[in-house]
Amino acid sequence: MGPDKYLKNYIDGALVPAVSGEYLDNITPATAKVYSFIPDSDEKDVERAVEAAERAFPEWSNADIRTRFRILTRIADIIEQNLDVFSRAESIDSGKPISMSKSVDIPRSQANFRFFATAILHFSSESHHIPSEAINFTLRQPIGVVGCISPWNLPLYLFSWKIAPALATGNCVVAKPSEMTPMTAYLLSKACIEAGLPKGVLNIVHGLGGKAGQAIVDNPKIKAISFTGGTNTGKKIAAIAAPAFKKLSLELGGKNPNIIFADCDFDQMMVDTLRSSFSNNGQICLCGSRIYIERPIYERFKDEFVKRTSFLKVGDPFSSVTDLGALVSQQHKEKVMSYISLAEVEGGTILCGGKEVEMQGDYENGYFLRPTVIEGLPIDCRTNQEEIFGPVVTIAPFDTEEEAIALANGTAYGLSATVWTKNIAKANRIAERLQAGIVWINCWMVRDLRTPFGGMKSSGVGREGGLEALRFFTEPKNVCIRY
Repeated sequence: MGPDKYLKNYIDGALVPAVSGEYLDNITPATAKVYSFIPDSDEKDVERAVEAAERAFPEWSNADIRTRFRILTRIADIIEQNLDVFSRAESIDSGKPISMSKSVDIPRSQANFRFFATAILHFSSESHHIPSEAINFTLRQPIGVVGCISPWNLPLYLFSWKIAPALATGNCVVAKPSEMTPMTAYLLSKACIEAGLPKGVLNIVHGLGGKAGQAIVDNPKIKAISFTGGTNTGKKIAAIAAPAFKKLSLELGGKNPNIIFADCDFDQMMVDTLRSSFSNNGQICLCGSRIYIERPIYERFKDEFVKRTSFLKVGDPFSSVTDLGALVSQQHKEKVMSYISLAEVEGGTILCGGKEVEMQGDYENGYFLRPTVIEGLPIDCRTNQEEIFGPVVTIAPFDTEEEAIALANGTAYGLSATVWTKNIAKANRIAERLQAGIVWINCWMVRDLRTPFGGMKSSGVGREGGLEALRFFTEPKNVCIRY
């Protein structure tokens, strides 16, 4: 198994080019060079995929759950056995350090298949007894053909997190990875063929969001859409899907607060705050981009945080000492840099970073940017209100719990929040009042696949993960038996 120069769609169990025969350039961010080509798919390819999924659905939806378990587990095994191949492909595609691909992205991807393969064996429904009259029980049945659309920041990690529960519950899937990071989705196609997944059960269509993605959302035979990406795109999908009464799961943006109290474990907080600020170049929806520090330790925090940020190594994604690789694209780098310029206009002070990194040799044209810390911005400025999705954080002091909560809740987003304090009563008080779908206390990115994942407000609709994912990809049907 390995990457190819010309990728293909995975439709009806086979690797096939787009109907148009056209291809798109796939650029590696670290060098800014084209290294492969992906199918420029459109509605014709999506229609072929939907037809294949419809043909496969009757058999797959009625398959013994142990059959689904075995095949999904086999897919997980193949990903695990090809860790180096998948990891290298992920880093070439996305620009992230190989250390992250090997320790986070690919292990989590195989874990997604393994988790939901096992979860379906234990998935149960409810029954309700009416004494001396009747019993009600709930059937949970697969929806049919569903669409899964994933983003570029954690390519296979998030792609598999949608596909695995959809397949485990008996649905057939038409999926589209990001056109900017398609390679591991292509390798997944090969893994599915090797694992013996019946043809048509999973179909992967490559291409642009405005063509292939739009066709998935528009297709009337696709009954549910699971999407992770930007809030504006989510709004467009909802506007199309809602009138058609498609089931929707939208995991959207974040502008997450990190609240640090003076009584925190300072050393552990510093380690995790550096991670939560700049992991994957800040290109994770869960990154803490607004950091609020209780005033008694504000200056100490600022000095230490700026020093540690300045020491981070930006460069070659395949070097063992690299902390941050390249941003995903030239366009995205320009967007991030525009926010750094905006922050200065809004009155902020750049404490460190904010500049491109001059690289040599193969990487001289890559999309590298120094991690940036900004001070002195009010909560209502654009820099603190809009999702930047890059290695940029703002810091500010606070004096009271009330002020910290008001600052944390002061945006349209509500995905996650982090709280640092040794006072568990205080932590619980604040967790109850934070408008966020996930609250971490004295940690960050500690994930249990059994827990619900998702946000409030403009951060999305619905929940993924654990039983929530199995429930989303099934329809409940009440059956009442009178006796």
